[in-house]
Amino acid sequence: MAAAPKIAIRGLHKAFGPKLVLRGIDLDVEAAESVVVIGGSGTGKSVLLKCILGLIRPDQGSILVDGEETVGLSARERVRVMRKFGMLFQGGALFDSLAVWENVAFGPTQADGVPPAKAREIALAKLAAVGLGPDVAVLRPAELSGGMQKRVSLARAIAREPEIIFFDEPTTGLDPIMSDVINELIAGTVRTLGATAVSITHDMASARKIGHRIAMLYDGRIVWQGPVSDIDRSGNPYVEQFINGRAEGPIRMQVHRT
Repeated sequence: MAAAPKIAIRGLHKAFGPKLVLRGIDLDVEAAESVVVIGGSGTGKSVLLKCILGLIRPDQGSILVDGEETVGLSARERVRVMRKFGMLFQGGALFDSLAVWENVAFGPTQADGVPPAKAREIALAKLAAVGLGPDVAVLRPAELSGGMQKRVSLARAIAREPEIIFFDEPTTGLDPIMSDVINELIAGTVRTLGATAVSITHDMASARKIGHRIAMLYDGRIVWQGPVSDIDRSGNPYVEQFINGRAEGPIRMQVHRT
């Protein structure tokens, strides 16, 4: 008997007033698999991620994590499920008032009650895993470049050794070379941990590098999904237009003319 998916999403709907954002999402993510959800701005990628994380409650549908329904969990039950999660936020979301090591150790200290000395040891190990040394640990986030901040954010995301890691536009704001460095780190880190990964991005170079499978979201629906190796021969007009960056095609961008 095949193992159940790590994450199983069925019939997910979410609207904000009259605006329908998610219109019936079905998606499975297997254990130790990296799934990347691609799509343009406003297609529902971030709302989907927030629903999985429990930050937004869907109007309809099911989100199973390890076979457990997570929609409608109590606050206490949600904390237990969140223990499985790590998150790399789009903007990094580092605390400016804390040193780098304190940012990385935030989860272990605040959520797990790890003593400061042990938490610092964990932080230094995770920083080393993303290529940053002890000299960086004592700096403030404002003293770091964008690429280094992203590395620190990745170190924080893995500090509690989560089973599932979420990546929200992980290469936004980075130049192509640093983007590739971050993509390599993400792919290597997920592989080392044996973690399951769910990423959202519009960066196809990132999607190809960090994903095993890609799902394309358009107008609140998944219009195609398949292995990364199939993306260039998907035969899907939405995918072909998106990955080739063409203005002409079934995807219509809203342009306000003055």
